[in-house]
Amino acid sequence: MLNAFSTVAPYLKFNPKYVIVDNFVFKLHYRWTFILLLTATILVSMRQYFGEHIKCISDTIPAHVINTYCFFTPTFTLVRHLNNSALEKGIIFQPGIGPEQGQHEEIKRHAYYQWVPFVLFGQALLFHLPHFLWKSIEGGRIKALVFGLRMVGLSQYLKDQSLKIGKLNIPSMEEAESRVKNIRRAMIDRMRVNQSWGAHLAFTELLNLLNIILQIYLTNRFLSGAFYSLGVKVIQERWTNEMDALDVVFPKITKCHFRKFGPSGSLQMHDTLCVMALNIINEKIYAILWFWYAFVLIMSILGLFWRLATFACYKNVRFTKFTFSYFAKPGRIDEHELAAVVEKCNFSNWMFLFFLRSNISEFLFKRVIFHLASELPDPEKDNSINAFLDRQQSAVAAGPSGVAHVVMLDEVDTPLLANKDGTKMD
Repeated sequence: MLNAFSTVAPYLKFNPKYVIVDNFVFKLHYRWTFILLLTATILVSMRQYFGEHIKCISDTIPAHVINTYCFFTPTFTLVRHLNNSALEKGIIFQPGIGPEQGQHEEIKRHAYYQWVPFVLFGQALLFHLPHFLWKSIEGGRIKALVFGLRMVGLSQYLKDQSLKIGKLNIPSMEEAESRVKNIRRAMIDRMRVNQSWGAHLAFTELLNLLNIILQIYLTNRFLSGAFYSLGVKVIQERWTNEMDALDVVFPKITKCHFRKFGPSGSLQMHDTLCVMALNIINEKIYAILWFWYAFVLIMSILGLFWRLATFACYKNVRFTKFTFSYFAKPGRIDEHELAAVVEKCNFSNWMFLFFLRSNISEFLFKRVIFHLASELPDPEKDNSINAFLDRQQSAVAAGPSGVAHVVMLDEVDTPLLANKDGTKMD
């Protein structure tokens, strides 16, 4: 049985190379809801463990014929017999099952069981779609910068040789210095060209909210309008009444009419009872989904409020320091250096810094902020970031012959660790 869930296992394994480019609410959609729906799809498809999906009783019709016919033809229950009092008094033995009064008897048809695995799998793909879009837009930029830097705090104990432990690769101090320069250069470049990165993230987070609302609506339509109040009715009725909402929506025994021509050519109708064994699983799945969808919906709304708060307050240094220290990773950041960097950031740059903080150690992030703060101009002296970025392209230096030559600032060696007097630490 465990082999059937092997397709889910890769999503549960720890991956030391995993790079964070989203948040907890995003993971609720593309990871945990996706896993839940994929697991449910596997469960309803495991006929060998839960028996046939439908078993109908007939004395004259071959079993395989009546079972197949009643599976693709919707079965039904009688609304008149969905009566809790009659069930408690023993007048009926199952909800919705009893004698019919005529052709105009009000019935409740059940056709969803044919489509449950397809609908669950389709919903799983839809929950993964916003994440797929965001990964395509993000393009692996964060991973390219921070890959292999998770354990860089240990680099201060390494000199010129990296250390590999299993799948983890701890860079040497020299390599860490080079990576800091790459991050600094990439961040400065992004401050000019990156204007929509944060907007795309906010858009995909909005898609998550719209998707969960759509899935709740579609599930309610799929269950003939019974999903909206399903969880509330389960809590209210499950332990008090003989018949509850799950028995009405997911009946265990249903009726099926099979018609065929007799020997004389007249039409004969066979009234059969069908045992819906799989509804034992279906009712548990949709009861859990009701509570899970409600939780994901609430968290998605709160997540968008948080995104609005970050957009409104990202220029506030105290807010930024609190966010980087608490929501990314624990650690202290120099407030003056952080203020110098945040002053020159738009929202997309700020979000880029946030995800850098989420993926690298405090030791390395402090160095990134230090280098950025030391190179960014004083806003009181130079308010033009375009002029600063132009100066970063090249610096003109005069040689012995008096002929100017170009020295790229990114090529200047800046030590990762330095004493106060500017000398490099051993």
